[in-house]
This record gives sequence, C-alpha cells and structure tokens, in this order.
Amino acid sequence: MLGELYADAIGEITVTGTIVRIDLVSLSTTMRDDMGQLVPEHRQRIVMSLEGFANSFDVLQKAMNGLIEAGAIRRNEPDDVVIPVNAPRPNGNGVRHNASPNFD
Repeated sequence: MLGELYADAIGEITVTGTIVRIDLVSLSTTMRDDMGQLVPEHRQRIVMSLEGFANSFDVLQKAMNGLIEAGAIRRNEPDDVVIPVNAPRPNGNGVRHNASPNFD
C-alpha cells in the first residue's frame, strides 16, 4: 500500500469513451482568490472504467445512506431556485463539480 491521500473534494469528473477520470482537490496553503478565500489545487487523479465507476457510485450511495440513517449528516432540502439547464451552476466553494461537457 502506498499510504493515504487526503482531498477536500472532487474537483472534476471527466468521461472519455469508456474511461472516467476523477480529479481530487485540496485547498491551497498559499494561493487565494480575489475574495481572500483559499483556492482548490489538483492533488491526484483516479482513473477507472465506466463499470468500475458505476460500481463505486453504488458503494458511495450505500455509505451516504448509512451516514444519514446514523444521523452523522443531514440531507439538505433542495432550494426553491430554478436554474436554467445551460446556466453555470454555483457550488459555493469555487470547485467546478460538473465541468465536463459530458455532464452538462
């Protein structure tokens, strides 16, 4: 085993053919944006097949449901804001979660 890698978030998911690339990001210790907020920096990339990604999604969904049932996290109710399909989607932390044209 090579050890552990900490990441604050998934920065981008890109699908090319049958390959899925998941970019992990962490907040920079030195770089800040115009508002003084730490900016996300690329840390590592996970590359897997579509089948592996689909299987991983199922595992993550089960983990999320377990955390919700245990009360460790709360599910937020959807906002009453309507966002047009082609409008940029805000996410609050500067990370573009669906930057790939495959997810527009």
